[in-house]
Amino acid sequence: MEDLVTAPTELDKRWLTEAVRLREEHAGPLEDQEANRRARQQGGDLAARIEHRALWLAERDGMTQALRHWKQGARLALLALMIVAVLSGAGLGLAALGDGQRPVNVFWALGTLLGLNLVLLVGWALGFFFAGEQGATLGRLWLWLSERFARDAKAVHLAPALLVLLQRKRLNRWLLGLLVHGLWLLAMSAALGMLLALLATRRYGFVWETTLLAAEPFIALTNALGALPSLLGFSIPDESMIRASGATLPSLDIARQAWASWLLGVVLVYGLLPRLLLATLCLWRWRQGRRQLVLDLSLPGHAQLRDALMPRSERIGVQDAAPEHLPQFEAGQLETGSSGALLVGLELDDQRAWPPTLPRTVTNAGVLDSRESRNKLLEQLSRFPPARLAIACDPRRSPDRGSLALLAELARNAGATRIWLLQALPGQALDAARLGDWHEALDRLGLHHADTSPLTWLEHGHD
Repeated sequence: MEDLVTAPTELDKRWLTEAVRLREEHAGPLEDQEANRRARQQGGDLAARIEHRALWLAERDGMTQALRHWKQGARLALLALMIVAVLSGAGLGLAALGDGQRPVNVFWALGTLLGLNLVLLVGWALGFFFAGEQGATLGRLWLWLSERFARDAKAVHLAPALLVLLQRKRLNRWLLGLLVHGLWLLAMSAALGMLLALLATRRYGFVWETTLLAAEPFIALTNALGALPSLLGFSIPDESMIRASGATLPSLDIARQAWASWLLGVVLVYGLLPRLLLATLCLWRWRQGRRQLVLDLSLPGHAQLRDALMPRSERIGVQDAAPEHLPQFEAGQLETGSSGALLVGLELDDQRAWPPTLPRTVTNAGVLDSRESRNKLLEQLSRFPPARLAIACDPRRSPDRGSLALLAELARNAGATRIWLLQALPGQALDAARLGDWHEALDRLGLHHADTSPLTWLEHGHD
């Protein structure tokens, strides 16, 4: 639940920006007039404006919420893989030692514990240096599980966007490497823990067996594998113990303890520590590279936004520089250097005489009855916000979502706003239920409304 209320991280912002670009690349440009206008108000360079536009569109279209669901699904997928890794590691430890009824062949046990791990580790290293696609299978499995757990149709572009974003800095190899080595680290830790539990609670005998080889190769291999673990304090069976283990089951407890210590040390040094070191390296490179992620402005989806987000007048330096701190505002209250008074009508019919007689200090903005007139007025308000704005509405019309969104956007670009719910013309009647819907919707937006003329307020700032 905490993730639902936290602000998006820098990686999330880049991620959502890339997801919006991919969506527009596949489905065509989005309706972005308001997003572009907000981005221009935000200021900054082209990359900052593209990101601000994308974040607004992502929030509007539900992609931000989808990202939260996807990340929750990714955590569940990772938890499932971690559980599988722990159970697999514990199973390896149990299979290597058995139930204690028969002696343990030390080299078969070692092959069971380290064989698959070392083979996959070599495969990862070869893929890292030659193919660059190490961990791709496990990574695809994790992404597939993440999408299944997320169950959000709006998250369709998130996984491809993440891969495209990370491939620019080749961070995918470090993220997948962290996933692979982290899971193997869990598996080897579980295997080592199972070995410790079994050796502490059961009596095992250790032998080595051969038909073709002499004892010397086993003695040399045992000493070679135990050299590094011995530096950490693990025991190595001496030559007499090794020879005795090849001839018959040793009955001395000191021999059992030496073999057990040797086995634990070899698993720790050659199984667990390499994964720990590689996981730490991948984590360090991932965190280091994540801070260097930037937008690629040369991509077609970003390059074509330059004219809309960086008007030519701004690029040649006509406008003032953006302020260091942008104003924070709510509907109906814009904390900025606004001035003047403005009256505008919203979708008024021709039967009503408009505009009324206005004081000299009040400007008539006409009637908003088309998308072009709305966008033109919003563009003007974003540059020259009025101190007082009155919006005349015909309460015979239903307060649909489009009209309410426009009222909220107009109010956010004015110092103070009032809604004038016009009275019915002679011979007409107002629907009480519809008027109640207007009152409820405007109260929900936090906009002051009345059915009396606001001209006095527009002229003097008070009633």
